[in-house]
Amino acid sequence: MADSYDLIVLGSGPGGYVAAIRAAQLGMKTAIVEREKLGGICLNWGCIPTKALLRTSEVYHYLTHADAYGLSAEKPGFDLAKVVERSRKVAGQLNAGVTGLMKKNKIAVHLGSGTITAPGKLTVKNGDQATDLEAKHIIIATGARARELPAAKADGKRIWTYRHAMTPSEMPTKLLVVGSGAIGIEFASFYSDLGAKVTIVEMLDRILPVEDAEVSELMTKALTKQGMTIKVKHGVAKIASSDSGVKATIKAPDGATTEEEFSHVIVAIGIVPNVEDIGLDALNVQPTKNFHIQTNGFGRTNVPGIYAIGDVTGPPWLAHKASHEGIVCVEAIAGLNPHPFETHNIPGCTYSRPQVASVGLTEAKAKEAGHEVRVGRFPFIGNGKAIALGEQEGFTKTVFDAKTGELLGAHMVGAEVTEMIQGYVIARQLETTEAELMHTVFPHPTISETMHESVLAAYGRAIHI
Repeated sequence: MADSYDLIVLGSGPGGYVAAIRAAQLGMKTAIVEREKLGGICLNWGCIPTKALLRTSEVYHYLTHADAYGLSAEKPGFDLAKVVERSRKVAGQLNAGVTGLMKKNKIAVHLGSGTITAPGKLTVKNGDQATDLEAKHIIIATGARARELPAAKADGKRIWTYRHAMTPSEMPTKLLVVGSGAIGIEFASFYSDLGAKVTIVEMLDRILPVEDAEVSELMTKALTKQGMTIKVKHGVAKIASSDSGVKATIKAPDGATTEEEFSHVIVAIGIVPNVEDIGLDALNVQPTKNFHIQTNGFGRTNVPGIYAIGDVTGPPWLAHKASHEGIVCVEAIAGLNPHPFETHNIPGCTYSRPQVASVGLTEAKAKEAGHEVRVGRFPFIGNGKAIALGEQEGFTKTVFDAKTGELLGAHMVGAEVTEMIQGYVIARQLETTEAELMHTVFPHPTISETMHESVLAAYGRAIHI
């Protein structure tokens, strides 16, 4: 006889486990199914462990530039195995935390591969053992995996995905990063700070192509200054690996090709949703044109009782988006009438050096949408705290509707901007205009003052520039 629940969540990433906890809070008998480790990719192989790695490279950068702060650090070095070990310990600690949350909220955990066999029915296979589960509601939160180059499958030795790049057996000397989204730029930053010679290849006309064009421009200058080689409008036609390294055939915009040698390659060209072998075909669940699961604003699919949240439903592929989707979905199931989920107030962050953070429309997208805009910019070089920290590289940019004063978008590049962007996110959520932001008192001295000055600058009122 099948184990019976009110809700089953397939996948325990930041969408799945948050949805399960919210369901338990609302009194639902809840189960979660996970084929690997609780916490999913983000906690075990993505968001969290990469930030541990990036923190190490940041500290190492400061050690190697100690003289700029009047300090001395003789011959700083690093032990790559210990760097990786620390990152894995951080992931392990948080995995244990999620395990504890499941127990605290009395959520049944079924480890194994789950397949939906019919509406309301799911089978979990773990080795030779199969367990049948049933529930009125099933949420699919199976996430996504790295997209690979068709002609160069990752081997974990010379050709890496993000998972290989987090647990390297050796330090790259000359690294090729294919793709310049957040994942590619973060790994480029990490390995460059540890001493690797990094080349970034991007098919589009600028790096970080989803960000505001001015952010991409500053990041190109900053990363080039750090010693990276950046090739936009270029593609990788072929990669051949050997025991000693890789040979990459790089195609220029005019079609000409060059062959370059690298010690390792990281492929960061996007992700593929995990929709295989979970029963979608038999249920006739409607996919999008990019093979994600199609849902409405409450996570409902076209099949009653089947829901989907997180990366498996499409962009933006962000942990915090998945978590909020999960809460909206569960509250809708419980009949609480939540607001439908929307993506326009979801912030994006890149934890490189310098950092990048944004929310809302870029200046170009705002104009494309028909807005007459007012744009404010304030450079970090005009901020006392940034100068004191030795972090004067960066700026804050705000985009307003010229007629209504609506904050259409905010874009930041520089130190600690990933911590500050939430101020603009809250402002947009509250439908704040320029007037409220102008009258908000920002603490001094903080880098956050650039946020205020940027708003003032949009209306010709900036004080410190």
